[in-house]
Amino acid sequence: MRMTQEWVDAIHRGSIEDLERLMDGGADIDARDGHGQTALMLAAAEGRGDVVRWLIERGAALNHTAKFGLSALMLAVIRGHTDVVRRLADAGASISLRGTGAPGFSGKTAMDLALGLDDPEMIEILRCSRRIDGRCP
Repeated sequence: MRMTQEWVDAIHRGSIEDLERLMDGGADIDARDGHGQTALMLAAAEGRGDVVRWLIERGAALNHTAKFGLSALMLAVIRGHTDVVRRLADAGASISLRGTGAPGFSGKTAMDLALGLDDPEMIEILRCSRRIDGRCP
């Protein structure tokens, strides 16, 4: 299903009230925009943690990928939205998906992208999401 402009606008504004109204009216939580991105992907890329939480709670697809094979988690990493990275990782978003096609993303996981940004907090969040060792809570 194609995402409506009203849905896109509500995401960009971070208006959970409008999103709820649209969902009550039958909006598809995983509708896609013209680039194949879902609401979760748009909210993650913009760092809208409250919208990301709301979408996760309502069952938005965590691992959908669009252009360049990027997921919501990968978009949050690229844009430096640590709180959103934490929310998505805690919700079980896949850290093993790999980007495709574009230089800089092709073959890279969210962890690869975080390592490339040299962001210790995001690296720790992603490392712990894989439970690599016993040091994670």
